[in-house]
Amino acid sequence: MADHQEASVTLPSDPASVSAARKYVSSVLVEWGMPGDAEVADTVRLIVSELATNAVQHTLGQSPTFTVDIALDRDELLRIGVTDSHPRFPKRLPAAVQQDNGRGMVIIRCLAAECGGKLSVRPTREGGKTVAIELPWTKPMQPVAASPGPGEA
Repeated sequence: MADHQEASVTLPSDPASVSAARKYVSSVLVEWGMPGDAEVADTVRLIVSELATNAVQHTLGQSPTFTVDIALDRDELLRIGVTDSHPRFPKRLPAAVQQDNGRGMVIIRCLAAECGGKLSVRPTREGGKTVAIELPWTKPMQPVAASPGPGEA
C-alpha cells in the first residue's frame, strides 16, 4: 500500500448529504482494505454521520457545501475531516435528558477515544473550520489457513 492515500468529496449542505458522506467514506475504507463489517468501520460511519449532520444543521445556511477529506498515512493513521465555511466552532449545547440533540461532539469525542484516537477543530484559511478525527489504522486481518489436523492431509 502507498505511504499516503487521500480521498475527498464535496457535498451540498443538505440532510440527504449525510447519507452520501457516510457511504462515500465506507466505500473508500473498503477500497483501502478495511472490511466493511469491521467494528471500527461501524464506528467511523457513525462519526462521519455526526460530523456531516453538524455541518448541515449548525452552519445556519451560511455554508452551502461541506467537504469530507480522508487520508491514510503509512497504514498507521486514518484522518477524517469535515470542513464547512461557517466560522463558528462547535460547542457543547445544553441538552436536557429528553432532547435528541446537543450531544454530537461528545459522542464523536468518546467514539474516537474508544478507538485510541482524538478529535480536533481547526480554522481554515477561508474563515471556516475543519472538525477532524485521527484514529490508529487497524490493519485488516488476513485469513489464516487452518493446519491439517491429525489424520487429515
